Amino acid sequence: MKISSTPYDDVFRTLLNDCSRLILPVINELFGEHYTGDEKIVFSPNEHFLNRQDGEEESRITDSSFRVIGRTEKKYHCECQSTPDSSMLIRLFEYDAQIALDDGEIAGSVLAVTFPHSAVLFLRHNNKTPDTMTVHIITPGGEISYDIPVMKVQQYGVAELFGKKLYFLIPFYIFSHESRFAEYERDNEKREALRREYAVIQEKLEKLQEAGEIEEFTRHAILDMANRVLEHIAEKYAKVREGVKSVMGGKILEYEAKTIRNEGLEQGIQQGMEQGIQQGVQQGRMESTLKSIRSLMKKKGWSANEAMEALDISPDDRIAIAAQL
Repeated sequence: MKISSTPYDDVFRTLLNDCSRLILPVINELFGEHYTGDEKIVFSPNEHFLNRQDGEEESRITDSSFRVIGRTEKKYHCECQSTPDSSMLIRLFEYDAQIALDDGEIAGSVLAVTFPHSAVLFLRHNNKTPDTMTVHIITPGGEISYDIPVMKVQQYGVAELFGKKLYFLIPFYIFSHESRFAEYERDNEKREALRREYAVIQEKLEKLQEAGEIEEFTRHAILDMANRVLEHIAEKYAKVREGVKSVMGGKILEYEAKTIRNEGLEQGIQQGMEQGIQQGVQQGRMESTLKSIRSLMKKKGWSANEAMEALDISPDDRIAIAAQL
């Protein structure tokens, strides 16, 4: 099994991709929004090319860049950070500026760019971690600032996670116990208390599913991602791992929730559903490819063929792509 160098980022992206609506209560908490869950979420490519002073480009992966379309349409950008990092603010601004530029429009001699609403989720924090970070920009035309709210995941208890419907954060809840892992490993009673706490989480998720508030797929996805985080954060604490997994259940190697979804597709109108999913995937890839090509054409002044060659698009695919540019 390949060991990821960014396990927590991977969990963040996986859950966001597979259960995207779970991010809306997080956005509500961060930005004071009132999304109901009925809004449409449209993801942007998470790979951006950052221009450097030496003329070179550096490819960076953002954790999430997406639009929420409801009564209005807003762009959001969220980053997941496992530890406080003084360079985080620089990276956030770099991403924000590139996201804004990717969607920028030129009308005559005016370039119009819209920055996303950005936030960062700190899985760990200390007494120096701020509640808000600020970007202050000084331009020849004046000064402007914008705030980047900070979510400190360790501050949310079980009651608050469920009360505010922050189910997206459940896989990371174990971070609030990390500093006591050594105690738990030695002390059966403390380890049992941790196990009971996770039994409550499991029970609450089951009740949400029974009430129709979340799907079975979503419940299993949350549990699988929680186990994935547990495997990494408690790697040196076998008793802690086994205690929590005894109530959370399931192997993490195959991502069981996806197996459930695949089995569901085989029932009823299997062929039609599979065709629809395949078409949706293909359409999403096409939109991402077109956006990358247009971005290179705008920034580099390249022709469509030059951009497609730089992206290593096969000659067979170029005709179909060119027809949509």
